[in-house]
Amino acid sequence: MRRVGGWRRWLALGVLMVTCVSGFPGTAFAYGPGSGEGDQPTGPSGNSDGKGTISATAGAVVYDLSKNGSGASTGAVTPTTTWTPPACYYAPKYSPAELEAYLTPIWEADSTGYEWDAQQRDRYVNGKPYTDFNKDKAGKGYWWDSYVTPGREGDPGALDCTKPIFWVDTGDKPPADVPQAVTPEILSQLAYNQIRVPGTKVTLAPADKTKVNLPTWAWLDGAEFKPVSVTASVPALGISATTTATPYSLKIDPGTSDAVTYPAAGVCEFKNGSIGEAYAKGKADETPPCGVKYLRSSGTGSYPLKATITWHISWRGTGYTGGRLDDGTFGATQDVIVQEIQSVNR
Repeated sequence: MRRVGGWRRWLALGVLMVTCVSGFPGTAFAYGPGSGEGDQPTGPSGNSDGKGTISATAGAVVYDLSKNGSGASTGAVTPTTTWTPPACYYAPKYSPAELEAYLTPIWEADSTGYEWDAQQRDRYVNGKPYTDFNKDKAGKGYWWDSYVTPGREGDPGALDCTKPIFWVDTGDKPPADVPQAVTPEILSQLAYNQIRVPGTKVTLAPADKTKVNLPTWAWLDGAEFKPVSVTASVPALGISATTTATPYSLKIDPGTSDAVTYPAAGVCEFKNGSIGEAYAKGKADETPPCGVKYLRSSGTGSYPLKATITWHISWRGTGYTGGRLDDGTFGATQDVIVQEIQSVNR
């Protein structure tokens, strides 16, 4: 990780301290496309239009959460590889007047040293390379700066975005040497970070207690397990990306080696909008398409059956962009009591 020097480190740490107090960290800035002007609210925000459209603003990014998973049992997916969404990114933050209002008090406080102040004034005022905060370009672009990704506060990578504040004209792409500059693809990854999927408690038959060597049927309610999506956008740039998580398979871990699963690998795939098959009267002698058979009693306790769903995750964005992101998983554990079959001696 690159070393963050002096004032940039203290500012970055200050941002982390502020953003940790909210579920959607960062300071929200709202601009109209091409205006170059904006207000700076005092903190992150979220709202509903009364019609089920839920949104939240984090930094320069607005999230549409109306098609996301909801409820007490929902949770974030965990990537199946070591990949993670970016911990920080660059996006529009200031108009020329706003950057002047931000930097001038820092310089006047004389707390960052003459050398640094002089270098900053040269950069943003004296034409090396910018002149007078680019006031002559007001309404024609934005000053870009770094933001911390919601949920990544305290992550070492959150301090990786150390590039000095830079200018981008409206309609131009950010500099090629800024890989974390916001694009539809970066937005898709930020939206991935906001995806929430329902809990994975499976329905079992028998429901309360099962027996040794008795095939136990397992299935999920197809109505609850449907695709969910989050749209991330930057209104200032007119770009967006929608990331969608689609349930793909269920893996059953019986919680003991003294068990067999159906199928043998323990992975049940979604078919016809559901996973597994609900048990019905008359199927007692059939092998469940998804389930488990315990070979030993749980005694006075229970076995911790874990059900984990794998979600395929894809995205589509502005400019006909799109593709696949890493699959994600989310699971839950439930207790299963297994009893011996009682025999009757005559």
